[in-house]
Amino acid sequence: MPARTLELDRPLDLRLTVGPLRRGLGDPTIRLEPRAVARATRTADGPGTLVIRQQGERLEAEAFGPGADRLLTGLPALVGIDDRPELPGPAHRLLAELERRLSGLRIGRTGNVVEALVPAILEQKVTGTEAFRAWRLLVRRYGEPAPGPHGLWVPPPPDTLAALPYHAFHPLGVERRRAETIRRVAARAERLDELPDLPLPEAYRRLVSFAGVGPWTAGEVALRALGDTDAVSIGDFHLPHLVTWALAGEPRGDDTRMLELLAPYHGQRGRVVRLLEASGIRPPRYGPRLAPRSIAAL
Repeated sequence: MPARTLELDRPLDLRLTVGPLRRGLGDPTIRLEPRAVARATRTADGPGTLVIRQQGERLEAEAFGPGADRLLTGLPALVGIDDRPELPGPAHRLLAELERRLSGLRIGRTGNVVEALVPAILEQKVTGTEAFRAWRLLVRRYGEPAPGPHGLWVPPPPDTLAALPYHAFHPLGVERRRAETIRRVAARAERLDELPDLPLPEAYRRLVSFAGVGPWTAGEVALRALGDTDAVSIGDFHLPHLVTWALAGEPRGDDTRMLELLAPYHGQRGRVVRLLEASGIRPPRYGPRLAPRSIAAL
């Protein structure tokens, strides 16, 4: 099996860096450990599984399947080797402390837009529990076992998703609106495959040109697939509260206030968000949490 070794010149927290690619604890496409990750995906050469182990200041990777060589080529991008975790200064005191404490957190990129976009669509306007269940079921029903001995699954290919009738998504708990959005973007996967080679502003414009893909979804995709260190998921249910609480001590906030507080870090706002998410800080809770709903109500 092909393998590759990378020497690290700066700290790298493998779990924190690759963690955003996991959609819930039961995600069948990825397995995360503190110093190891196994991830199944599709490439232009076919499906593959990439296994990365961290040994001190070195990463040791091996890959399986038709996509193995391409996955090893993309390893530096995936783990953010070229990412420079540095905020514009002077940083908020909390952020300066988080930069020091979480110095191994980097922003990587997969380059696979469709595989980032489909679960993001599933997460629109529902609870994480509902979205993660839908993703698990979608992968298990329409994906395939991944190459290698790790028991992972490869997400379904775009042509399979595009060919599904919208009612095939109902047993997954996905209503017609999100189902049609997934079918629509899957049918134009070749246009989305071009995004990693475009300037970020143009990539965003193309993403949101698809009906059903708005700023929140585009931000989620750009962070994971394109490595946009400035990506902010505008319209998130929880994120404004986290940002306003952490940076201003205000227990509740909206997108306008969040963007105001993030403005000094333009170009690195996505990194600020990742640092806050990884910090363990949580705003006070008031009132009931977002509850699961029937797809008939969506």
